[in-house]
Amino acid sequence: MPPFDPADPLGIDDLLTPEDLAVRDTMRNWAADRVLPHVAEWYEKGELPVLRELTRELGSLGALGMSLSGYGCAGASAVQYGLVCLELEAADSGIRSLVSVQGSLAMYAIHRFGSEEQKQEWLPRMAAGEVIGCFGLTEPDHGSDPASMRTYAKRDGTDWVLNGRKMWITNGSVAGVAVVWAQTEDGIRGFVVPTDTPGFSAPEIKHKWSLRASVTSELVLDEVRLPADAVLPEVTGLRGPLTCLSHARYGIVWGAMGAARSCFEAALDYATSREQFGKPIGGFQLTQAKLADMAVELHKGILLAHHLGRRMDAGRLRPEQVSFGKLNNVREAIGICRTARTILGANGISLEYPVMRHATNLESVLTYEGTVEMHQLVLGKALTGLDAFR
Repeated sequence: MPPFDPADPLGIDDLLTPEDLAVRDTMRNWAADRVLPHVAEWYEKGELPVLRELTRELGSLGALGMSLSGYGCAGASAVQYGLVCLELEAADSGIRSLVSVQGSLAMYAIHRFGSEEQKQEWLPRMAAGEVIGCFGLTEPDHGSDPASMRTYAKRDGTDWVLNGRKMWITNGSVAGVAVVWAQTEDGIRGFVVPTDTPGFSAPEIKHKWSLRASVTSELVLDEVRLPADAVLPEVTGLRGPLTCLSHARYGIVWGAMGAARSCFEAALDYATSREQFGKPIGGFQLTQAKLADMAVELHKGILLAHHLGRRMDAGRLRPEQVSFGKLNNVREAIGICRTARTILGANGISLEYPVMRHATNLESVLTYEGTVEMHQLVLGKALTGLDAFR
């Protein structure tokens, strides 16, 4: 029998191919070299000064739009993309959010619903990290109810004219292109908006206590005039943005376990080195109970993510199953972070350790791309056949 591995107690690595492991290890090594030595400082200052540099590096590694095919994208498996999300969020949720918004929202929308001209114009540069994208759906007064959005696009001759505001937009103020969803006479449509278009602005949101090593912005559209071919031609209605969100939520299912793993590893290391009452605190029953419970939830969550990834690769992953994963894994990840903080005691609130940074980041992850309540209702409807959203 192989020896018990505290880092992989269920032997989940046995489910991964050599290529899967190579992808994972490449991203783990990159994050250890380029993010971990600096992320506490970025978080404390509330800035990501090397965002464009990191984006280009991630592009060179094939991490941007990596599960998409063609147009310079890597065409990787869903499991490999998930492993990348896990490793990036083990470094910081803000870095994983950068990749998720770029690849699973902005690039995915263009790849899935765009014209061939839109794909050729934007996707190769976005895959290389030369152009950063953002995704404008949430509004100041409409988050969980996007059908009530007020951003409106009207026809003016052959042009479109957009007016409205979007809120809590990752990458907004550094993006070269925005995928913006708006009401039209024909229903909700998506638009590819170059951010240098007159009337478009993206003021950065400050004073955040979560995702501080990430750029978050408001989008303001004031008489933004676009040509007829700016609209995404292959979708009308909420199916467009919700399909993109489901793809991005899948990455969160993996990513949340990365944050949880980082906190668990910090707690385990601390428990075996910190001495109280004459021995390491890991030798006390209450601490061991905490570590055991954390390990159980962490690796159950990774198994769930792996299962969903294999279903996605087989073309059998349903949106309700993604909701199942996001609801469980983010909620359990927050619990693991909070338990880890109790093991570290007062040191747990220090940026010398990753625990509090991950815990506060996950409060945002818990909310964005579907709150707990929304995913509970998605599952409730699937289980009962009864719609309780209204």
